[in-house]
Amino acid sequence: MSASHRGGAVAAVDLGATSGRVIVGHVDQAAGRLDLDHVARFPNGPVRLASGLHWDFTGLSRDLARGLADAFRREPGVQSIGVDSWAVDYGLLRGDRLLGEPFHYRDARNDAAVEAVHARVPFAELYRRNGLQFLPFNTVYQLAAEQASGWLDLADSLLLIPDLIGFQLTGARVSERTNASTTGLVAVESGEWDDDLVERLGFAPSVFAPLVSPGDSLGGLRTDVADDLGAPAGIEVVAVGSHDTASAVVAVPMQAESAAYISCGTWGLVGVELEHPVTTDAAREANFTNEGGVDGRIRFLHNVMGLWLLSESVRWWERDGDAVDLPALLAAASSVTSDVAVFDANDPRFLAPGDLPARIAEWCREQDVPGPQTRAEFARSIVESLAEAFADAVRTASVLSGVDVATIHVVGGGALNELLCRRTADRSGLPVLAGPVEATAIGNVLVQARAQGFAEGDLESLRALVARAFTPVRYEPSGR
Repeated sequence: MSASHRGGAVAAVDLGATSGRVIVGHVDQAAGRLDLDHVARFPNGPVRLASGLHWDFTGLSRDLARGLADAFRREPGVQSIGVDSWAVDYGLLRGDRLLGEPFHYRDARNDAAVEAVHARVPFAELYRRNGLQFLPFNTVYQLAAEQASGWLDLADSLLLIPDLIGFQLTGARVSERTNASTTGLVAVESGEWDDDLVERLGFAPSVFAPLVSPGDSLGGLRTDVADDLGAPAGIEVVAVGSHDTASAVVAVPMQAESAAYISCGTWGLVGVELEHPVTTDAAREANFTNEGGVDGRIRFLHNVMGLWLLSESVRWWERDGDAVDLPALLAAASSVTSDVAVFDANDPRFLAPGDLPARIAEWCREQDVPGPQTRAEFARSIVESLAEAFADAVRTASVLSGVDVATIHVVGGGALNELLCRRTADRSGLPVLAGPVEATAIGNVLVQARAQGFAEGDLESLRALVARAFTPVRYEPSGR
């Protein structure tokens, strides 16, 4: 019996901007089996320190270790571990020591750094070299802020969040390509570190770790870590699409090239999958990005604020102990019959934490349009604005890439938001296929399964397995 017929289990660590999970995936490609066992879930979020907004990486490491220990107790047959997370953020190391908790990408320190970077390398040239849309928190700008503070000079290595966790688990200092592609320091054409750009910006090339690809082995768990986790000796850590969107796109059950995807969670990543990057002036002006995907594919996409707009509004309403039932809020939003404001979901004012309802109202006053009054109207306004931003991004991706989009796949938490999926179909005029919800974990699991030999084939083969295991919900446009 071939390896691909035996099946097996792997552990996926999936870290998002608000929570983390450890999930055990069971894969039997021949039988069409793809099951997820949710072992642990834990909160993740920013902490405000005197130096700014940071991640609690120490607490995150503790929680994911507990989750992995639970995974090995529940499924002793786990054969490997893979880690994915959000992009752009990193830890600085001197020797084996982490130089403080990593900064959060929403920290205000990045604002001044943008000008410093563009003074050395104009954005038009940056885009030709790295293919990345302008986002003020891209790693290249964060490093300029780090350089100005003097902390970068103290470090001898830099590891993005999933790579930093991989280092803690195995001792390997490497950078996985899909996440490295979000730094702004990887050449879009070659997929390698752009040493000339690094040096022009005054960074030391030596701090950037060697690049590895999804499916490569980081090696076995350190002995002390394996003992702490109760894991068998020799358990391997495998590089996956460590940028969570890269893993999510693996699990988009696209059966044709004419599909677009929306990976919708805290952010909405809207785009198409390509074989080659698009770095035209039109793509730059539209603020589209070219990020690395699994198997060398290009994720040509645009970042939209995503469900952050809703979750942060709810958090603000709840700050005084007034609990908000989200399903009830969305049901009330669905019942709103009057027109609501459709605001620019990508306006930079919505990036920072805080009173987002007040900022939405401010946007409406500035544009001289009636603003929402009730919480249901705010929620409906957010959903309509996201749906319009998603539809516009799909249309733009199609024009810029030449892909004649006929279907939109929505994966991630947004696939559960019926109102959002329905209104995206209505505003785009295209059918929306919603699901799977756990696309990121599924993509993580599938890349590991292929590396371990109990799945095989190209991305289309892996997606065929997803399509067999998960039936999407279809939303047809209503024409309104």
